[in-house]
Amino acid sequence: MQTLSGKEVTGEFHEVTNVSYDERGRRKEEVTFAAQNSLRGIQLTAEDMEDIRVFMPLLLSSEDLPQYNLTYAGQQHVDDLDTYVFHIEPKNEEKGRRYFQGRIWVEAQDFQIVKACGKSGPDKVPKKKGERPELHPTFVTYRQEVDGHFWFPAYTRSDDTLRSRAGSVRVRETIKYTGYKRAVP
Repeated sequence: MQTLSGKEVTGEFHEVTNVSYDERGRRKEEVTFAAQNSLRGIQLTAEDMEDIRVFMPLLLSSEDLPQYNLTYAGQQHVDDLDTYVFHIEPKNEEKGRRYFQGRIWVEAQDFQIVKACGKSGPDKVPKKKGERPELHPTFVTYRQEVDGHFWFPAYTRSDDTLRSRAGSVRVRETIKYTGYKRAVP
């Protein structure tokens, strides 16, 4: 993640993490590289890290679907794939809960999500002086086929300006997902 002023990079957050799952399906993370955080004008929160881990790769499970309205938006060719496009938004927003809102592209043959574009939310605009805003950039995630059947995130990109009463900060994010391996029982 980078903060920018014009084309000049003013700060950066760079981390490399290995993600695996234990025999009970619990997520395990091991940070293998972490540079000193030098971001300017923003502070990474737990919600920002949740965006990176959950919303940007869009781990939308069948259990999550009843919480969302999906509206068919047509068909579109993405790379070499025929896809169905759906607009997705939360049915109800519960206080303290976060949601994805945007579009997903579903591959027409295997019915797997191959692309997602949108943002997590809701954004929180401070009502009292001194409170920090909680703003989230719009992002796009592309998936690739792994093992000839499953579609996993390949990369996520975001280049957005977060605007609040305190000012604007341009952020650019690139997340790469690599090294998928089948778990050995």
